[in-house]
Amino acid sequence: MANHKSSLKRIRQTASRRLHNRYYAKTMRNAVRKLRATSEKAAAQELLPKVQKMLDKLAKTNVIHQNKAANIKSGLMAHVNKLS
Repeated sequence: MANHKSSLKRIRQTASRRLHNRYYAKTMRNAVRKLRATSEKAAAQELLPKVQKMLDKLAKTNVIHQNKAANIKSGLMAHVNKLS
């Protein structure tokens, strides 16, 4: 168990940030799943900018790594471009 006030505060902060990050990471994963499941090009093109914006925001706040965001965006672009 922690013995210092600062370490107790750090534990509280870490727990709340972890919950916050888990929520937004899960929301992002669901959005990516929804976009990958889309088979209509028009619907996918409408959804793509929203998902890209979400990925960029999460990468900026270090919820996910920048390279992971770039990798996911690249795969989504390829998926949307393959649709007819």
